[in-house]
Amino acid sequence: MKAVRFHQYGDSDVLRYEDVQQPVPAAGEVRIRVAASAFNPVDDGIRGGYLQQVFPVTLPHVPGIEVSGTVDALGEGVANVAAGDDVIAFLPMTADGAAAEYVVAPAAALAPAPAGIPLADAAALPMVGLTAWQALFDDAGLTDGQRILINGAGGAVGGYAVQLAKRAGAHVIATASPRSSARVRAAGADEVIDHTSSAVTVAEPVDVLLNLARIAPEQLEALAALAALVRDGGVVVNTVPTIPTPADEQRGVRAVGVFVRSDAEQLAQLSALVEAGELRVEVAERVALAELPALHARAASGELSGKAIVLPE
Repeated sequence: MKAVRFHQYGDSDVLRYEDVQQPVPAAGEVRIRVAASAFNPVDDGIRGGYLQQVFPVTLPHVPGIEVSGTVDALGEGVANVAAGDDVIAFLPMTADGAAAEYVVAPAAALAPAPAGIPLADAAALPMVGLTAWQALFDDAGLTDGQRILINGAGGAVGGYAVQLAKRAGAHVIATASPRSSARVRAAGADEVIDHTSSAVTVAEPVDVLLNLARIAPEQLEALAALAALVRDGGVVVNTVPTIPTPADEQRGVRAVGVFVRSDAEQLAQLSALVEAGELRVEVAERVALAELPALHARAASGELSGKAIVLPE
């Protein structure tokens, strides 16, 4: 089968499109015929070697931690899915991923793919959808009637976070650049602030600050200023592990760093919302598997906007 792998850590040019042996599912695993994988910034960090201590992989390594596809073969003891089922999954970070024609996955990680959208497009849901869900509800405890400020809402996680927060009954204030502001507003944001042209202010304090933006060390004061907009007893939730999450103990403002985890039950709930038309999956671009190295290069230069999926055919 065809796959993209890297045999050493480095820039995007270490990625190779090559023939590899088709994987065989072990006990508790299934093999998936890949409809699509998806690009995530963490793929760049793993390939570049920056995350070796957190996500040690065995070289050569196939990237791609989000997948949609069809179950092709079952390992021993698998009973929750059958061959021919269309599924989605957030794959283990250190195992070979889905930038290939086939991938093996833990059966316990699988959720039904949503009907009503192309199976390939469903690859844009698992990790980023789970990140938004867990940040909003597990970590922030967002409830109906609360006010939330989502910083950096123009990315893939932001699109789901805005939709889910609005669906939960929150008043959603989002920061976005001009190129993504229309998309953020279409996702349901009540207010969209262009953070590139002015300081972020709110009419009244928010209950939750959700930071999705990758912020340079010299810009951390700006994040602290956003945290000051949180009401006493509120919460700051941060999905970016490379920056500290600001808190204010004197005002009872707590800080939570998100470390997304695979959760098949939550993923099934997200899939059901998509199938019911209550959650929209947005795909910014679709690229062929052979073009994945070029996609990594464009991501490194900041040229990607929105979610890109990778098609094996």
